Amino acid sequence: MEMVAPELHQYLVESDTDGTPVDRNHRTYIYQRAKLQNQTHPFGTELDVESEYYKWMQHSIYPTKELEEAPRVLVGGKDCTQKYSASLFNISAMSYGALSKNAVMALNLGAKAGNFFHDTGEGGISEYHLKGGDLVYEVGTGYFGCRTEDGNFSAEKFKEKAAYPEVKMIEIKISQGAKPGHGGVLPAAKNNEEIARIRGVKPHTVILSPPGHSAFSNAEGLLKFVQQMRKLSDGKPIGFKLCIGSKKEFIDICEMMVKTGIKPDFITVDGSEGGTGAAPIDFSNYVGMPWEQALIFVVDTLNGYGLKEEIRVFTATKIFTAFDIFKALCIGADVCNSARGMMFALGCIQALKCDTNKCPTGVTTNNSSLMRGLVVSDKWERVKNYQQQTLKEFLELFAAAGCNHLEELNRSLIYKKIEGEVKSYESHYPSVARDSYPNLIS
Repeated sequence: MEMVAPELHQYLVESDTDGTPVDRNHRTYIYQRAKLQNQTHPFGTELDVESEYYKWMQHSIYPTKELEEAPRVLVGGKDCTQKYSASLFNISAMSYGALSKNAVMALNLGAKAGNFFHDTGEGGISEYHLKGGDLVYEVGTGYFGCRTEDGNFSAEKFKEKAAYPEVKMIEIKISQGAKPGHGGVLPAAKNNEEIARIRGVKPHTVILSPPGHSAFSNAEGLLKFVQQMRKLSDGKPIGFKLCIGSKKEFIDICEMMVKTGIKPDFITVDGSEGGTGAAPIDFSNYVGMPWEQALIFVVDTLNGYGLKEEIRVFTATKIFTAFDIFKALCIGADVCNSARGMMFALGCIQALKCDTNKCPTGVTTNNSSLMRGLVVSDKWERVKNYQQQTLKEFLELFAAAGCNHLEELNRSLIYKKIEGEVKSYESHYPSVARDSYPNLIS
């Protein structure tokens, strides 16, 4: 009964709206768009619109003409010589090893066909990433693919990987939402000879990324590492990803940006609700700041220090729908990424076996008998379809709000009920004016 309890709960007990980590309505939303099936909903909303924390967007009785194509976002500050034009919706970080080779190939081919980027995750760049899609090369605390024998950062190996034409941007992973302050985990069952070779580790062993980076230990060190990577990559956009813990630590980074003039080209904000293939339960449940609060804090802090105009804010964590994108951009994000959404597009059924190498759909396993069920020639189209259909619906919401340009999106367009009172996000979380520090911190 314990073995089949997750399936019984998910398919027979849960309602369409109360399932976790991702409810059935959201899973169905993704499946329908990935398969180009009927995307309308009958009879009205299933959500309790009178519930606490219910959110909704403001529309206009004078909607604008829907844009033919979604706008793109140029990433790259004054020190970046190879700026990148990013889609509003992309594939978030997932490593080869955590995902099967078929899953990685399907994601990358989907990204190529849809002209959006594919974040490699911290597991390094494999041949399965090199199918023509744009890559964000993520470098984590284990420096996989660019590490010395003793596990430290190798500038020579990094320069080689960063020079790949498919690599458009580089992301330093400081922490991720599902296990901030812990480091990545690759179970021994998934660490075969090929994955070990790509990562530069011993096969058939549990691979634990260190909790922190050996290349730096403070704000100044982080920014100098950004500067070093920018030089080694010949001017490609460099950013870092983190889940917010200590507000003061992020403020220290912003103060050091102002002091040194060294700035990342983007910052990716992850929330504590973020997904993972394997993490200690206490880290998943109780460590890190939730996504919405984290995104608001980062955007406001950057604005307060006069940094936001030059630094793009990427965000991930349960970005599934067009409304999710609309809300994130209204709060202040520039670009949205999704990991679990793209996994559902590949055929994930939320079996919750990601850490066992027994994923029944072939998404998170390197077991060949299970992996062959994920047919790359079929699934890459579903990834592309999901991304494109979601952006198409975003443009419909964008027009319904009466907007013509991304700059018009702001917190006054989103409303939330808190303690029985409905107010706009601008009222709940007033935007911080540029250069308004030191009045920023309460």
